[in-house]
Amino acid sequence: MYLISTYNKIGKAGLAMYKESKYTIEEKNPDCDAVMVHSEPLHDVEFTDKLKAIVRVGAGVNTIPVDRCTEKGVVVFNTPGGNANAVKELTIAAMIMSSRNGAKAFEWVRGLKDSAVEPGSAVEKGKEVFRGPEIMGKKLGVIGVGAIGSIMAQACHSLGMDVLGYDPYLSNKMKHTYRHFVNFTDNADDIYSTCDYITIHVPINEETKDYIGAEQIAKMKDGVYIVNYARGPVINNEAICEALKNGKVAGYSTDFPTREQLQLENVFATPHLGAGTPEADQNCAEMAARQIIDYLENGNIVNSVNMPSVSFPRADGDRITIFHKNVPGVLGTITEKVTAAGLNIENLVNKARGEIAYTILDFNCDVDEELINKLNSIQSVIRVRVI
Repeated sequence: MYLISTYNKIGKAGLAMYKESKYTIEEKNPDCDAVMVHSEPLHDVEFTDKLKAIVRVGAGVNTIPVDRCTEKGVVVFNTPGGNANAVKELTIAAMIMSSRNGAKAFEWVRGLKDSAVEPGSAVEKGKEVFRGPEIMGKKLGVIGVGAIGSIMAQACHSLGMDVLGYDPYLSNKMKHTYRHFVNFTDNADDIYSTCDYITIHVPINEETKDYIGAEQIAKMKDGVYIVNYARGPVINNEAICEALKNGKVAGYSTDFPTREQLQLENVFATPHLGAGTPEADQNCAEMAARQIIDYLENGNIVNSVNMPSVSFPRADGDRITIFHKNVPGVLGTITEKVTAAGLNIENLVNKARGEIAYTILDFNCDVDEELINKLNSIQSVIRVRVI
């Protein structure tokens, strides 16, 4: 029986995938086999050694102690693409609302509710100050053409925008796949200098913090519109506020407003609603549950942010999974101990990711505890499981 611990409210569709005969579900129990979490910080939670996996029901994993998990052989998953459509739709809506001064116009019209006369005549007289440009025919720069950025680019292309993408981590194969709706550049400066609208879709980490600051904004066209539905810190707060005040940036749309940004009229802000749809909740919860179930029951790893991706069918007997340091000689030592135990390996897969490697061994028989103890005694081995 596996114990799944939930942090935050998890979609019922995902929880329903856990069979009662194999799983129990509890809220915030650190003595668990796996964790499902949305955005609650886990850095200060003291989990027991029983923990095998954490899945972020969403994309960002900055609230999870990923490095500590890696050291203990705990797999950290996320659900890329599960909420992509939800984020895409709100990002496009925010970009248009910013361009058309939607927030200011709405607040002004709301202010007419107590007027002694019908608002019709006042609206006709006052609407001129809220006029803004259309997005059709304009050039959009997409920084980060992944799960969200790619469908954002495709949708905006369909809306008549000229789309330019920048993503140094995207494979040439994927760039070729997207060529029908986005052109690519190998230099982000091309986006800064030529685009009327810029949307950013990158994860937050040390490399992407303050990704766009004063230096990048200075290269942009006057009157550019910037859209940030990725994470707040990827845009430098001081730089964007100054650019909004002096008119360099005509409008800023964000799901992560700061106090300073909320003082400015040309900011369109929403309260972290990007993935806030019932459809996204269901998609991500189901994807998260599938990944946890497949890992706990089969040792397969899909969509991990810290461990190698390994997934293949099992043989008829036990499966041994081993996390170990990615150093020479470990795999040979593992197979030597298996051979000494008189066992025949039916399938063997070994994948590495940085300093960590993951080995799966399949057998057509049961594996005894003595072999597991010997494998655990290998100096570079981090964690051994028998499934």
